[in-house]
Amino acid sequence: MEAAKVIYTQDGTVDLQGRPVLASKTGRWKACSFLLGYEAFERMAFYGIASNLVNYLTTRLHEDTISSVRNVNNWSGAVWITPIAGAYIADSYIGRFWTFTASSLIYVLGMILLTMAVTVKSLRPTCTNGICNKASSLQIAFFYMSLYTIAIGAGGTKPNISTFGADQFDNYSIGEKKQKVSFFNWWMFSSFLGALFATLGLVYIQENLGWGLGYGIPTVGLLVSLVVFYIGTPFYRHKVIKSDNIAKDLVRVPIVAFRNRKLQCPNDLLELHELDSHYYKSTGKHQVHHTPIFRFLDKAAIKKCSRESPCTVTKVEVAKRVLGLTLIWLVTLIPSTLWAQVNTLFVKQGTTLDRKIGSGFQIPAASLGSFVTLSMLVSVPMYDQYFVPFMRKKTGNPRGITILQRLGIGFVIQIVAVAVASAVEVKRMRVIKEFHIASPKEVVPMSIFWLLPQYSLLGIGDVFNAIGLLEFFYDQSPEEMQSLGTTFFTSGIGLGNFLNSFLVTMIDKITSKGGGKSWIGDNLNDSRLDYYYGFLVMISIVNMGLFLLAASKYVYKSDDTKEFGEGCVQMEAKALDTSPLTL
Repeated sequence: MEAAKVIYTQDGTVDLQGRPVLASKTGRWKACSFLLGYEAFERMAFYGIASNLVNYLTTRLHEDTISSVRNVNNWSGAVWITPIAGAYIADSYIGRFWTFTASSLIYVLGMILLTMAVTVKSLRPTCTNGICNKASSLQIAFFYMSLYTIAIGAGGTKPNISTFGADQFDNYSIGEKKQKVSFFNWWMFSSFLGALFATLGLVYIQENLGWGLGYGIPTVGLLVSLVVFYIGTPFYRHKVIKSDNIAKDLVRVPIVAFRNRKLQCPNDLLELHELDSHYYKSTGKHQVHHTPIFRFLDKAAIKKCSRESPCTVTKVEVAKRVLGLTLIWLVTLIPSTLWAQVNTLFVKQGTTLDRKIGSGFQIPAASLGSFVTLSMLVSVPMYDQYFVPFMRKKTGNPRGITILQRLGIGFVIQIVAVAVASAVEVKRMRVIKEFHIASPKEVVPMSIFWLLPQYSLLGIGDVFNAIGLLEFFYDQSPEEMQSLGTTFFTSGIGLGNFLNSFLVTMIDKITSKGGGKSWIGDNLNDSRLDYYYGFLVMISIVNMGLFLLAASKYVYKSDDTKEFGEGCVQMEAKALDTSPLTL
């Protein structure tokens, strides 16, 4: 028995046929190497579309500034919201591998359709000397159908590919658990590589060699990466689906607690309803200890004389954990709104500036987004190899700092980035006034590289923020719903895009009311983007205060293992750190 424990993975993972897997021959970075290629090409495809979509909509489909920004945000929002469905299907029914498999094919189909939409003559508007005719209703419908097919495919790939990668590391193995600490840093590093090629290479190809080629390259790359992914199948570890109907349990707990609101919770926690520990041992499910947070939900586990059975303590604790994650999630929406500027207003801002390098080369405005990625690529190794070890010596925390501290630092850097963007916009407006520029087509005699600081700061902030969010929601989610937990990350970005779309629309309506000058008009040379950026800074500072409050109350999950005979049951126990002074 002891030999078997050493040879096989200890977290219950299996191969595709449901058989226990050998720890030495599966998983770890060997398995993850087959996944990294897909992540890089998927990010290349997404950013190849998202970073320059606002320009395609305005120049080829003749949409105005507000409509194009709104449509980019709505599509990006859909891409990040649909993973809720994909994660639920994976956690409750068919697992991460098969959900990813089906969804990746839909994603590739969407990319093929989008390539056709910008290549086939009958499906795209005709252009002469760079001036395009108005697109027909059929052409517009086919283009948006292609985009939202990609969004549906992303629903199953985004929440499952990263969590599937994390599943390749055994939490019960000390060595593999240490490797997992760095996993999300290097996973995002591969993602950044794909984004870098998109913003540097694909954007230039789209504007100078053709949109069809610009979309066709990542499509072929996705197909190749999927082949590589399936070659690695013998090395993958798969988590066994152990959960019941997750959504039903999460909804039932607060309903039962509300019905029992007039009952008194027993002083002895053992009087609350819980199944025998041997049940969890035999089923392989996770039993969760009682925690002193959100005590009102404990009433769902009160035993009473009725035909309706109470909720178990474990189900109540899972609901508590999801509620705690939800409170943190709510204060990530504004930071996601800030990031939405990169592919919308930052790009439109750049189109008004002098983009020439040398005598003939003109840099695409969307290519400046590559500096977000470059600053990430430089910062991730520095964070992982220098910052974490240094802080680990200071704090004793394996991560160097807590995950919420990491998020807080990232949020502050984002606020500074948008404040810088507002200051640069003030400078741009002064130059416009000095040179009496009025036409939207006139180039402002100010280098586009003035925008570099805001892009670079957002990239550095993302090393703390984006990676921290992905790790936080995976690490802190209940064991049986880690794909669904990861959708806290994706849906936050999605709703952030929708929120930006709403804010842009409302600010435009309010500021242009009564014949006033819109802050975000079609003519950016006669608008006040600096006011809008200043507004974002103000609501971000308020949101930062709410984040600090939520973080100070948050109780981290920790894992403890209790022995029962020859087996063991995983117990999610009290917090590692409950001090309100440490986020």
